[in-house]
Amino acid sequence: MPGVIVLGIDPGSRRCGYGVVAREGGLLRVLESGVLVPGERPMAVRLALLLEGLTLVIERARPDEVAVEQVFSGVSPRSALVLGQARGVALAVAARAGLPVHEYAPSAVKLAFTGSGRAGKDQMIHTARAILGVTAERSDEADALALAVCHLARRPRSRTEAPAPAETAARARARLRPSRRDHRSAP
Repeated sequence: MPGVIVLGIDPGSRRCGYGVVAREGGLLRVLESGVLVPGERPMAVRLALLLEGLTLVIERARPDEVAVEQVFSGVSPRSALVLGQARGVALAVAARAGLPVHEYAPSAVKLAFTGSGRAGKDQMIHTARAILGVTAERSDEADALALAVCHLARRPRSRTEAPAPAETAARARARLRPSRRDHRSAP
């Protein structure tokens, strides 16, 4: 039985990498990884496909925590907006499942995974193969695995490796107090 399971998500609207890594004692084991590819569809459809795909990954893998890449500030404003929308889907899926979310800068992930904060795509793929024994076909998948590994490296270990208590989605919804005003009638 895995001690703790982390889902790493490398968000993107055209390609969204994911990697599920379990820490069992001092060993890391990849449970699942891949890339969701919504393709060249309208943005709303791509985001809906990401929502569906990440929901299925969470249902299958049952992670304890989620690690998501932060937006890289060097991208263009339009790219940052599109990436932010994909990140929003990833954050919402995790929150809806009641999972704690941890965010990491790309350079911190690269440094923790490869030893270099400026590692390129090929180096990330090579490191995923060397450390985890997986053949990551795309850098998106390798980056997602690196996010999970980075979080596991920074996460304090407990004796039982029990997951941190997460607020359930039902409890979160119960705390919401929507306000509603009826604008149809004049005061």
